[in-house]
Amino acid sequence: MLYNPEKPIDIKRAVEKFNYFVKHNKVFELSAKKVPKTYPQLKYVHLIMSWFAWEYGESVEYIKLEFFKKLVNPTIFKYEFVNRKSGEIRDEYKSLADLTKDELSIAIDRFRDYSSKEAGIYLPEPSDLAFMRELEIQVKNVEHLL
Repeated sequence: MLYNPEKPIDIKRAVEKFNYFVKHNKVFELSAKKVPKTYPQLKYVHLIMSWFAWEYGESVEYIKLEFFKKLVNPTIFKYEFVNRKSGEIRDEYKSLADLTKDELSIAIDRFRDYSSKEAGIYLPEPSDLAFMRELEIQVKNVEHLL
């Protein structure tokens, strides 16, 4: 579990968890989470897709394929795949890792625009470190539901 030391409720929860471990003689680990100065593109895009998924009520994989790739960015991701044995032609979608930095920047900008204008979900800029930190904590705490 991640805790934000700037939020009193998180401090209270962390202290309660710590006291529980000590009282019940449990082995535990304390470590500080390093806050990055910037968010690399792939980490950023996965974080905002996770937040969108949580707010929208769908899985991250569904959001990534149906919204991010098919609905918002088909010109970047979609390509025709030809089955080498049957000759069948079908639509396939590129991996995020296969995009250039510029393509991914465009895809992210389009997704942020779509998210705010069409879905009513605000997705922060990568430079908004306070908001990004809060999203990272929230997503980490609900990732088992995504």
